[in-house]
Amino acid sequence: MQTVYLDNAATTALKPEVIEAITNVLQNNFGNASSSHSYGRSSKSLIESCRKQIASYLKVSASEIVFTSGGTEADNLVLFSAIRDLGVTEIITSKIEHHAVLHTVQYLQQTQNIVVQYVNTDALGNIDLAHLETLLSSPHKKLVSLMHINNEIGNILDLVKVTKLCKLHNALFHSDTVQSVGHYHLDLSLIPVDFIAASAHKFHGPKGVGFCFIRKHSGLKPLLFGGEQERGLRAGTESIHNIVGMAKALELAYDSLENEQQHIENLKRYFIDKLQQIEGVIFNGNCLDFQNSAYTIVNVQVPLSEAKATMMQFQLDLKGIACSKGSACQSGSAQVSHVLAEIQTPEMLKKPSIRFSFSIFNSKADIDYVVKVLTDIIHS
Repeated sequence: MQTVYLDNAATTALKPEVIEAITNVLQNNFGNASSSHSYGRSSKSLIESCRKQIASYLKVSASEIVFTSGGTEADNLVLFSAIRDLGVTEIITSKIEHHAVLHTVQYLQQTQNIVVQYVNTDALGNIDLAHLETLLSSPHKKLVSLMHINNEIGNILDLVKVTKLCKLHNALFHSDTVQSVGHYHLDLSLIPVDFIAASAHKFHGPKGVGFCFIRKHSGLKPLLFGGEQERGLRAGTESIHNIVGMAKALELAYDSLENEQQHIENLKRYFIDKLQQIEGVIFNGNCLDFQNSAYTIVNVQVPLSEAKATMMQFQLDLKGIACSKGSACQSGSAQVSHVLAEIQTPEMLKKPSIRFSFSIFNSKADIDYVVKVLTDIIHS
């Protein structure tokens, strides 16, 4: 049986060079980076080299990169510290954010004396910038938290426009860029966002490591306490092999970004062309708009009855196809995707929507197989 992995927005396979880099560190650089002897200094040197390398891709200072366990920790670090330490009394976000932001904001609203405002989205899931500007006119100290690329429908937010609005109204801006770092060039010297979050396993790096970009002199304080690692902003012994693996994965991603993007975008176009030949298939979000949708994601609604919809993903899995009905956090859950719930009617939500997400390891043969299986399921 053919197997096809099209769930790259959930996680990606490690590239061989990344595995080699990680293995080399595990074998030869086991020292604690906080130790003053040669083993520790060697590990510390590796970490700082990786920090400088990652910072160079984003056009920022190395001191503005803080290593974390992933995007979720980075999001939490910014949101908690903004309320506790930066004087923020109002958070502006949207109802289609990743749960790492949404659930954190909801918790802060329940436990802290803060205002939470949700910016409107249109029928395709795009942020209403006019409404955002209206919300920004309040007198409170504000933090805006809006993701760059939506992890379920792939819509792209215009970071430049949002940043300008935030600066105009003296608001801090945090963006979850987990789906864009490693897939798009982000020049943060031109986009003066205050904070971003990234995760290595979204660009063929290891799980359990990511980073938070924290603009200089932000005043952000740590979420974890203990040692003085990460310039006092994130206590805990650094996962050196994972940090090296992340830096290597990012290096590979940006060294071949244009070629990989062209390959993956061609697959997306091919997939969409094939799906458009199946009567009743509807594309969610901006999938058909290549300027405003990630080249890595296609989210489609499939013409199946509510009764058949419950078995859809199981049938695909039996045929060796890995995909997702929403974010990986919701896989296996009976709950409707909170993103689709915002942009679909109750009647539309009865039909299954599936997220397919691509990588450099996919081919047109994969697409042909998936389309055949989907067609067979729909017509069975």
